[in-house]
Amino acid sequence: MLEPLTFPAGFLWGAATSAYQIEGAVREDGRTPSIWDTFSHTPGRTVGGDTGDVAVEHYHRYRDDVALMAELGLGAYRFSVSWPRVQPTGRGPAVQRGLDFYRRLVDELLARGIEPALTLYHWDLPQELEDAGGWPARETAYRFAEYAGLVAEALGDRVESWITLNEPWCSAFLGYGSGVHAPGRTDPAAALQAAHHLNLAHGLGTQALRAALPARARVAVSLNSAVVRALSQAPGDVDARRRIDNLANGVFHGPMLHGAYPADLLADTARVTDWSCVREGDLAAIQQPLDALGLNYYTPSLVSAAPAGGSSRADGHGASDHSPWPGAEDVTFHQTPGECTDMGWTIDPTGLHELIMRYTREAPGLPLYVTENGAAYDDKPDAEGRVHDPERIAYLHGHLAAVRRALADGADVRGYYLWSLLDNFEWAYGYSKRFGAVYVDYETQVRTPKSSAEWYAAVARTGSLPAAE
Repeated sequence: MLEPLTFPAGFLWGAATSAYQIEGAVREDGRTPSIWDTFSHTPGRTVGGDTGDVAVEHYHRYRDDVALMAELGLGAYRFSVSWPRVQPTGRGPAVQRGLDFYRRLVDELLARGIEPALTLYHWDLPQELEDAGGWPARETAYRFAEYAGLVAEALGDRVESWITLNEPWCSAFLGYGSGVHAPGRTDPAAALQAAHHLNLAHGLGTQALRAALPARARVAVSLNSAVVRALSQAPGDVDARRRIDNLANGVFHGPMLHGAYPADLLADTARVTDWSCVREGDLAAIQQPLDALGLNYYTPSLVSAAPAGGSSRADGHGASDHSPWPGAEDVTFHQTPGECTDMGWTIDPTGLHELIMRYTREAPGLPLYVTENGAAYDDKPDAEGRVHDPERIAYLHGHLAAVRRALADGADVRGYYLWSLLDNFEWAYGYSKRFGAVYVDYETQVRTPKSSAEWYAAVARTGSLPAAE
């Protein structure tokens, strides 16, 4: 009989959400529209015209949701702060009513023995800042640093784990390149400018956090660093992999971890932008010492050189006539072989192991956290109202086994956050995709833990992964 896989003592077991996907209450207590409010209310942008206006009413149900987290034995909860709830115009003083919600949430978590992990930016830019230029405008980075300081001053006495940005690649390249995410712009040069200013926001925001937080606080960033594989070892395919890897990974970890953009990235994108947005002192500001690095992983990418006269947008990031890959529009993306989730994403835990080991080499000595990992399935209650999701259990088992393998191979992985705690608004997919370990009836808002939630709770309580069935 196979023995269970045991994780180190103190390994952090958590779950994650984001503000716009769960909170609702979009017009309460001084909150103003974010780019996702505007985008989701624009016809044709989301499946079914769905919006986050109500979402899963976490703003009013947070106490019950925290009680549910405690029942599931979670040691940590990663959430994001809604920027327009705290600073409605993206400028000036904070709205205390907005901050009060997060004070109450954090107090509730601490009372239940759950560690809060606060993400400052999970894609909900105040619309007024977008109207002033958005992330392609340098000023937005300075406004983010101001916002970071306001939140740190309000919550720094009780939150120790801070994340500046979640998946800046999506903000830059899906928001300003392919346009499948808010604000829905399709300008390759703007996408690269946005990437740089998100990097700058991370660096300036980290400085603002360090100035306001106690010494014990930990600062990190969460990257959806891609595992990019070449279709073959043909030179064109290998070069396609290199270009996509730079656009997915090097564009962020280059300046954040090493203080420079990859030289070949700059060369590959020279026909798109001259990178004049990078000013003297920017790279030093971006390369701030970090206490940890968050890695978000769902599926690998498989690429090749495009056939003559053709390319492919089949890159798993939604339908668009515009590429999210500036300077690499001629790369073809292929469906990786194997079973898929309801997102059409191939299930491949080896990619998570590969990603962890890459960043073990890329950033030696820097603790790692898996800050998102999970799967969407078409979950439905049975006749008794129970929700069985064995596919999600198998997905989680495989990926947690990959984390355990990375630990055995010498990686310093400190924790794992399941995406997501609750079914929720899945961005452009609206409510058509369910990632939650807890089923939400969107009509009644009743929460029902799925069998995967019960399975994950057992893993969290025992710190061990049972042998696969």
